[in-house]
Amino acid sequence: MNLSRLVVLGLLESGGPQHGHEIRRQAERSNVQTWGGVSIGALHRELRTMETQDLVEAVRTEQVGRRPVRTVYRITEDGRTELHTLRGKAISQLHFGPDPLGVALLFGRVGDRAEMLALLAGRREVLAVSRDGVAAECRRLTEQGLITAFDAAMFRRREMQLDAELRWLEQFEKDVADIPDSGPAADAERAEPADQPTEEKP
Repeated sequence: MNLSRLVVLGLLESGGPQHGHEIRRQAERSNVQTWGGVSIGALHRELRTMETQDLVEAVRTEQVGRRPVRTVYRITEDGRTELHTLRGKAISQLHFGPDPLGVALLFGRVGDRAEMLALLAGRREVLAVSRDGVAAECRRLTEQGLITAFDAAMFRRREMQLDAELRWLEQFEKDVADIPDSGPAADAERAEPADQPTEEKP
């Protein structure tokens, strides 16, 4: 799935002809590199590649003041077909990325329960701050009339994702706390009486 291509074509279709710097700036403002995994640096390269494939075409060049001369591009009919295909795949297919937490819990389990609980508590705090930050930013942008209802729905999706992860983590912490202790000390404590030396009766 070429998400860089999806971003560029989507912005050209919705916003009309633009130059590469405008596209990059919009992508940076949305912070899509963090939550969408889209490489901001790859957008210019993708734009040039698509020009060779007739998915976009140059319509003019422009220069403002002493800024560099920039080429303005627009999406072509082939580009709209490509966008339609990419958008359909992105929405209808499930996509799962790397999961460092899952890898750490499955293969790098912490033997000391207190250490594990401390790590989980730290993650829970970060999740809570992130979730509250997303909700606050959505409220701010909505109150200022800077985003549409569609945009606000995207913020709520992220907020709900973080909230679901937070609830799972809270339950997982309880599960970890309920796991019986293990190790030599715990094994000795649970040893059967029959395993201990007994006094001989006279």
